[in-house]
Amino acid sequence: MSTEAFLPADLDGRRAVVTGGGSGIGEACARMFAALGAKVVVADVNGEAAERVAADTGGTAWTVDLSDTRSLEELSLKTDILVNNAGIQRINPIQDFDPDTFRLIHRLMVESPFLLMRAALPGMYERGFGRIINISSVHGLRASAFKSAYVSAKHALEGLSKVAALEGGPHGVTSNCINPAYVRTPLVEAQIADQARIHSIPPDEVVSSIMLTESAVKRLVEPEEVASLAAWLAGAGAGMVTAASYTMDGGWSAR
Repeated sequence: MSTEAFLPADLDGRRAVVTGGGSGIGEACARMFAALGAKVVVADVNGEAAERVAADTGGTAWTVDLSDTRSLEELSLKTDILVNNAGIQRINPIQDFDPDTFRLIHRLMVESPFLLMRAALPGMYERGFGRIINISSVHGLRASAFKSAYVSAKHALEGLSKVAALEGGPHGVTSNCINPAYVRTPLVEAQIADQARIHSIPPDEVVSSIMLTESAVKRLVEPEEVASLAAWLAGAGAGMVTAASYTMDGGWSAR
């Protein structure tokens, strides 16, 4: 087989759906995939953000509330690449955690990826090619206090990804997780006030004292770094990479 077959930078002719594509990691993935030749569907609950990224990338906007999982049950997706990225974060001790918020996080970050896989896999199987890329977290491998919903949802996503890998393998479909630490996104920026409240420290101490304390590399992950790994996983050279969880955590999970 020629070297050219393994070039990760060629997504020409591929179709990709990126959830949470209107900002942060999702936006970076949408822009990266489009730059490599893919036609991207930018899915986001914020229609204006989805339209902006789609216009910039020559893609299509899909305004959708992925927490409304009932509406996804009859969905059919024609896509070669599915990036499950949409998510939210809420922080509270278990005894104070709102049950409806817990359910919301699990609908958005576990049920929704399942239903999107369910919608995309028949077409992937028919075409003999598919890439499912789940944006998990270091919290899919490790736990932190006060994040019961997020940690349990990411752990569930890890298991779902592995099942999809086992089922999809014979059909040319891979399924993998990317596990970043704190990424420079609106989601992380929104956590700073909550973390300051929970830990009773000033907001300007949160990044150094809480977010980066476990990392050997003392900085936030950039969204484009996550997108670069997602692009490689989407390419031809990653055909034997499946059921894996790729840490991008500055060494956090080595502890």
